[in-house]
Amino acid sequence: MQFDAELLLLAMAPVFLACIGWEAWHLRRTRPGARLYSWRDTLCNAALALMQQAADKLAWLAIIPVYAVFYDHYRVYTWRAGWLSFAELFVAQDLLYYVFHRCSHRVRWLWAAHVVHHSSERMNFSTAFRQSLMYPVAGMWLFWVPLAVLGFPPKQIVAIVLINLGFQFFVHTQAIGKFGNRAGSKLGWLEYAFNTPSIHRVHHARNDRYIDRNYAGVLVVWDRLFGSYVDEDPREPSVYGIVEPLDTYTPLKVTFHEWASMARDSASVHGARYKLRALFAPPAWAADYHARLRAGSTATLAHATINENNDIAAFSARRRP
Repeated sequence: MQFDAELLLLAMAPVFLACIGWEAWHLRRTRPGARLYSWRDTLCNAALALMQQAADKLAWLAIIPVYAVFYDHYRVYTWRAGWLSFAELFVAQDLLYYVFHRCSHRVRWLWAAHVVHHSSERMNFSTAFRQSLMYPVAGMWLFWVPLAVLGFPPKQIVAIVLINLGFQFFVHTQAIGKFGNRAGSKLGWLEYAFNTPSIHRVHHARNDRYIDRNYAGVLVVWDRLFGSYVDEDPREPSVYGIVEPLDTYTPLKVTFHEWASMARDSASVHGARYKLRALFAPPAWAADYHARLRAGSTATLAHATINENNDIAAFSARRRP
């Protein structure tokens, strides 16, 4: 099946903006003291979206030919255009998105791009626009190479990635509760198969119970299958943002703060092993490193003499697999 996802998403732009407008109005009316929207945060999100879209346009020009090489020379199957091939592509890409998303929370190099999306302490539809122009540098595109090897044409790969990301706009909201909570509701089954606002609110939370869970793009079956699913608990409201809060609304600072932090950390430790950790260890390694620095353990950390088991213990205490 042939489709132009870019035109589809362009046509959806008024819908996205209408959803933001409705949500801001609805939340102000129903939760007036919560201040779930702010002009500075929303404008920052919009600027980040524009920057990311411009970078993606340029990146795809370079990446599509790479996919074409794998498709032309290394594909293992040739799919006939139709609904079956679309369904196969949809499921395969959604699984690879889960892998990419989980790796983005476990590998600091990937987190340096993805942290932009998590750095707001608000959760609303405009948060979906909060993206990084550095995803191509971090290597997000590498995760879709297997799709070309499986025999899906490059332009269809780009299209299904965009459709997957477009769907995710609708799970960034606090205006929609958990499906099936109301008596007589028949929508509870959705949360066994699909990503929903309730499931994704957990993903954006930094509570110990919630952090690094629910990586779903469209299908939540991967979280359930691989043990990363956690249900939203009404007794424990989500606290949004990142472990090391970012107190700025400047788009360039939001985009590059973690890259700058990685560079500083890599320069401050001695030894190749610890320099590599500063770049590729789980983000919790950096959070623990910075906490120790603030506590005055500069000498120990600067000479990279942290005990291996202590590193793992510190990581396990802050992040869950």
